[in-house]
Order: sequence, then structure tokens, then C-alpha cells
Amino acid sequence: MDKKKLVALLLIVIAVIGWFAYGKYHAQQNDHNLIYGNVDIREVQPAFRQSGRIEHLYVKDGDRVVKGDLIGQIDPVPFQLQVQLSQAKLAVAQAQLADLAAGPRAQEIESARQEVLRLTAILNNAQDNYYRQKNLRKTGATSTGNLDDAQSRFAEAKAAFTAAEQRLSLLREGAKKETLRIAEQQVRVAEAELAIKQTALQDSRLYAPENGVVLTRIVEPGAMVNAGSPVISLSLRDPLYIRAYINETMLGEITPGDTVTVHTDSSAQTFTGKIGYISPKAEFTPKSVQTPELRTSLVYRIRIVLENDDKKLNQGQPVTIALPYGKHNDNS
Repeated sequence: MDKKKLVALLLIVIAVIGWFAYGKYHAQQNDHNLIYGNVDIREVQPAFRQSGRIEHLYVKDGDRVVKGDLIGQIDPVPFQLQVQLSQAKLAVAQAQLADLAAGPRAQEIESARQEVLRLTAILNNAQDNYYRQKNLRKTGATSTGNLDDAQSRFAEAKAAFTAAEQRLSLLREGAKKETLRIAEQQVRVAEAELAIKQTALQDSRLYAPENGVVLTRIVEPGAMVNAGSPVISLSLRDPLYIRAYINETMLGEITPGDTVTVHTDSSAQTFTGKIGYISPKAEFTPKSVQTPELRTSLVYRIRIVLENDDKKLNQGQPVTIALPYGKHNDNS
């Protein structure tokens, strides 16, 4: 064989071997940068804070809801009646406080003053009659019974006069400070009770706590539910998290904020995400991680937050995550 041809053949063989070696090395590098995980399952089960009969459910399985959307209603009538009762109690307490704060009317004071004048006249008359009977008894011109009767009438008139004077004095002074404070506290109690009943009425309506997708309606309209009993199951997607695991040797090679790419077996689409969390605690590899080399290893959980989720990923779906290429070599 010609020497030039032999040299050319050797160069071709060397190039082919180099190409295969590079491809194998590149594949190993890519494999080294792959980790496996699942779309995190995040669910919440909204519930009423009050017991009652479900009147309406405004969502069905598969519906997308936005935080604050009305999703359910229990019969509001019992709560509305309680609010009306509390409003009436508050009105009574406020009227009593206003009456005490305003004090007695001028007519009431004048009436009490006239009563004192009337009883003053009766007292003077009873006093004069008593002294007269007392003097007559000394001369024997009247009986002991008449004297006792006059004395009794005098004491009765004196007591009535004293009571009228005290009542007039109280009317002029107005309500005691203590009585006013009691009335003020009664108003506050009534206001608090009304606020509680109004909150209960508001709680008869159930709103979506977060953006999500309705997985299932746990109960149906007409059912009686207790406070805290789940009504629907809501899948949370905003944001969407990926749960994955890395071994200890990779801890120094990634940091929160690193950009990664995510792939699935069901689509050629690539998703972008960032590492948001690295667990400080080691754990045994969960069964969901299928790579043989990790099945008996201690690993660390990481969370990846997807940036361009377009609703094509489902919760629990297995995914493959590609870490930034070349980062491991830089830190090795």
C-alpha cells in the first residue's frame, strides 16, 4: 500500500476513534448533570368556618379558579337572623346609654320639686297636729290614742318628705359615673356580639384561597357540613414546584438561584426553572427516584420553581432536570 494512503487511513481511524471518545465523554458529562424528580403535589381543601346546609357550589371538577373567587355558599338565613337580633340588642343598649347621658328632663325635675313642696305642707300639718295633741294630752283634753295617731302621721310625713328630697337631689345630679360606665360597657358588648354575628354571616360564603384547579367536589349542594369539613379539593399551580434529590457530592456544585432545564417523557418541550431551596437535612432516597446509583444513598431534597409553566405539566409527573452544563467540572 502506498505510504501516503496508509498515513491517510491512520488519520481517518484516529479521527473516528476521537469522535466516538468525545461523544462518549460528552454523554457522560450530560448524564452527570441529570437528576430526576417529580412535579410537586400541592393541594388545599377549603372549608367553611361555620356549620350549615350547602346551598350552592359554583365550581366543578377541572375548573380553574383565581384567589378570591366565590366557590360555595351555605344557607345564610340563620346567620342573617342572628345579625338582626344583635343589631336590635345594640340599639337598646345605645338608647339606654343615651338616656343616662342626657340626664333627667326638666319636667321630671319640676315634678319632683312640686312633690317636695306638697310633702312639705303635709309634714308641717302633721307636725302641728302632733304638738297640739301632745299639749292637749297634758291637760287630759285628748286621748292617748289620738296622740299616738298624730305621732304616727307625723313620722310618716317626715319619711315621705325625706325620700322626695333625695329623689329631687338625684335628678339634679344626673346618673352616677359608675352607672354610665356600666351602660357604656353594655354597648361595647353588644357591638362585639354584632361583629361576631356579621363575621359568621360572611363565613357562610367560601372563597378560593389561592389560584388553582378544582380536583374534586367532596360534597354536593343540600349536604349538611360541620365547620372545618372540606368542601372541595384544590390543586395549587401558582407557582409550580419540582421536587428532586441530589447526592452529597453535588452539594457544592449548585446554589439557590441556579437556572436548570426540565424535560418530560411525554413531550419534547423544555421548561426552565430556578433552584429555590436546598434542604439542609439528609434523607434516604425516596422510592420515587428511580436512578440505580441513588437507591441506597443519602440525598438532599431540592425545590425547583418553574418559570414558564404553560399548564402542560401535571402534579406528580416524573421529570428529568438538567443542571448547568460544565458546572460540576468547574467545582471538581
